[in-house]
Amino acid sequence: MSALTIRNSRGLVVDVEAISATEAKNAFGAVLEKAASYGIVAITKRDKARAVVLSIEEFEALMARVPDPLGSLRAEFDALVTGMQKRPARAAGRALFKATPAELGRVAKAGARKRG
Repeated sequence: MSALTIRNSRGLVVDVEAISATEAKNAFGAVLEKAASYGIVAITKRDKARAVVLSIEEFEALMARVPDPLGSLRAEFDALVTGMQKRPARAAGRALFKATPAELGRVAKAGARKRG
């Protein structure tokens, strides 16, 4: 077994234990124990790091640093829904569903002209 230098979930550069893929395959239980004890174990193949096994604590710390990709979309959607609950939007929705096809066509043409 050798050591490998990598960046951990806190952004610190640390030396971690490196185990060959063959050793990992033959003694995976030991790899899990080392990951639980040390946080990270590197798996190598032909002396090149190919994968890591993380403890659940390291994984959760790493995921906590990743921003929520849907956070801004969720806020925008919530704002749109809130706006649709106001009286003018409700009235517009009712008018839209009561409109005839001819009325919808006229409004669509007028809107297209405004946009240029």
